[in-house]
Amino acid sequence: MAESVRRFLGKPGAVDLRPYTKLLSAIEAEEDGLRELSDTELTDKAIELGNAELPYGREDLVQLCAVGREAARRTLDERPFDVQLLGVMSLLDGHVAEMATGEGKTLSGALAAAGFALRGQRVHLLSVNDYLAKRDAEWMRPLYDMLGVTAGWINEDSTPQERRAAYSCDVTYAAVSELGFDVLRDRMVTDIADRVVPPPNVAIVDEADSVLVDEARVPLVLAGAAESLAADVEMADVVRALKPRLHYEIDAEGRNVQLTDAGIDVVEKALDGVDLYSEDDTSVLPQVNLALHAHVLLQRDVHYVVRDGEVRIINESRGRIALLQRWPDGLQAAVEAKEKVALSETGEVLDSITVQSLVLRYPTRGGMTGTAMAVAEQLREFYELEVAVIPSNKPNVREDHGTRLYATREEKEDALVAKVEEVHKTGRPILIGTQDVAESELLAGRLREAGLECVVLNAKNDADEASIIAEAGTYGAVTVSTQMAGRGTDIRLGGSDMADRDRVVETGGLYVMGFGRYPSSRLDGQLRGRAGRQGDPGDSIFFVSMDDDLVVNHGSESTGYQTTAEGEITDEGWLNMVDHAQRVAEGQLLEVHRNTWRYNQLIDVQRDVVLEHREMVLTGDQGDRQVRSDRKERHAELVEEVGEEKVAQAARLITLYHLDQGWTDHNAFLAELREGIHLRFLGRRDPLDEFNREAVPVFKGFLDEARARAAESFEELEAQDGELDVGSVGVKRPSMTWTYMVHDHPFSSAFETLVGKLKGGRNSSSGD
Repeated sequence: MAESVRRFLGKPGAVDLRPYTKLLSAIEAEEDGLRELSDTELTDKAIELGNAELPYGREDLVQLCAVGREAARRTLDERPFDVQLLGVMSLLDGHVAEMATGEGKTLSGALAAAGFALRGQRVHLLSVNDYLAKRDAEWMRPLYDMLGVTAGWINEDSTPQERRAAYSCDVTYAAVSELGFDVLRDRMVTDIADRVVPPPNVAIVDEADSVLVDEARVPLVLAGAAESLAADVEMADVVRALKPRLHYEIDAEGRNVQLTDAGIDVVEKALDGVDLYSEDDTSVLPQVNLALHAHVLLQRDVHYVVRDGEVRIINESRGRIALLQRWPDGLQAAVEAKEKVALSETGEVLDSITVQSLVLRYPTRGGMTGTAMAVAEQLREFYELEVAVIPSNKPNVREDHGTRLYATREEKEDALVAKVEEVHKTGRPILIGTQDVAESELLAGRLREAGLECVVLNAKNDADEASIIAEAGTYGAVTVSTQMAGRGTDIRLGGSDMADRDRVVETGGLYVMGFGRYPSSRLDGQLRGRAGRQGDPGDSIFFVSMDDDLVVNHGSESTGYQTTAEGEITDEGWLNMVDHAQRVAEGQLLEVHRNTWRYNQLIDVQRDVVLEHREMVLTGDQGDRQVRSDRKERHAELVEEVGEEKVAQAARLITLYHLDQGWTDHNAFLAELREGIHLRFLGRRDPLDEFNREAVPVFKGFLDEARARAAESFEELEAQDGELDVGSVGVKRPSMTWTYMVHDHPFSSAFETLVGKLKGGRNSSSGD
């Protein structure tokens, strides 16, 4: 009844664990008997479980968990706790298992993957990066071997042959981006033998909230046909000479920048008297705006770092380098020109896929994370996933202190340094979480000035992430880190070898300090969760100031408060305001997610039509039948000259080319349409409705147009020495392709951008 009421009200809640907990005693009862089996006998017993269909019945589920527990004990020297088995059973039922840091998600995921694999399902275990994919696959491999299951992994350096081998395994570990790129490349093949990804069965997503929510707004892109970007360098030099407030103004929220009249005059003069608003040449103003945005709004060591002569974007939610990620529509090149590094190649988008669409391909999906309930509504709304909150193996004894609020950043900094000094005297290890690279380095400098040595972990040294964070629990250690400290590697008290564990426990365990609250309560929770692992003692506290970005951008009135001599604001109302600001920020992120989903729903419907038709051409004789029908005489002539097989192959290549090229052109149209559609808001029209109203009619003739172009190319085809050269009629694949992730505008939604433009007058610069 309670579950029915919860669903009726539409409120997110946790999966009922009682059906699983009832099986725990039966699983334990099997333990003594299984220990008497040889390794071979245990493997045989696991394989026997594959003789039935999904889902697992009660008895089979008991056997799977019992056999998996014994196999883990033998191969990994880890006996899964009861709570880990609850996680296994939740995953097998297609839920997201919320398991706290250090509770053994990796092992639970592996046992669930083996459970699916034993019943004939191919499993993709998706992670946030290549490092975790490789680490977990190799770590769990002995377990899989004993259970009679094959496992492989891929990373960005994997060759096509290595990818096929990994995907042919029962369980494949991969970063979600790598899987997406493989899917995109498979969609462009002209020979079925060139595919690498098998049909989707089961996806288990590690760090599910990060992948399914934070990354859901980030399209993965396949591009080709490079073009020159030399003009960006000139624009960078022009805006570099501009002065704030005199030549350009930034809006109150710091999200949009626009030239002043004086700035317009300076830019036009620098560009040899060009009229920025001339109707004859509309290409110059967008270039100036991009250069201005890059110069003013995108900050080095906050939004990106420069490493090895390249601009590398920092993932906002994790603080890590976002591999293969770039800004869209020329902004990437504008930042590269600003930093005077080589401009990366760009070109037309051949196809793209969102992480959301990628995961929804799988009939069965589940996930694991430490912070799922905070996004339970989104997991249900966008993925039809429910959250199973798994209790910790030992009670959480970490003490979470309230937020300490200060009037200024300087006073907040003073308070944090004083707290670090106080705690450090006891020998307690300290982990300090910061918002960005620049902040981590400035704070580390301040600590060192106070005589407090510390280790810094940020996007500049993320290659050493695992080794640095693994030692953050060492006696007397002080570690300053961006949000990348939140996941992936356990912080064990006493260091990675736990040699000094008892002494650290006596001091009170790890003390986590947040230098500012994050835009999402989940990120706060992830940082707090680094302390209190497996019943360890620990503390957490956050320091916030009224000039923090979160408060400035999303808070209410920020005057009229009273402070102590140290600048602290203790009034409960102002502390509640910080919580409110965070909820506002979360609401904006949710709305961006919803808008991304709404736009992509229509695009995915159209893409599915094209892909279905492409599949018939690729794997069947659809292309040959169409050109035979449309160009009957020419088809017969070519068959007489070179034979039916070569004609059919040429027809397939020509038809695929025009389908792919047509989709590329349609993608460009949709991107341009979406970019300008929010201007319809001025006419009190819904942008999404307007997008659909224009996008649907344009697509109606898509397949007919592609077919007509294929017929025209086929008509021009000539036989040369018994061969058909489709290149002679313009059928050419891109000379090279590359993949990347589009980093959407990091400051505001499209609507906020529009408002900024209206406030800013006739010229503004903002991202998409």
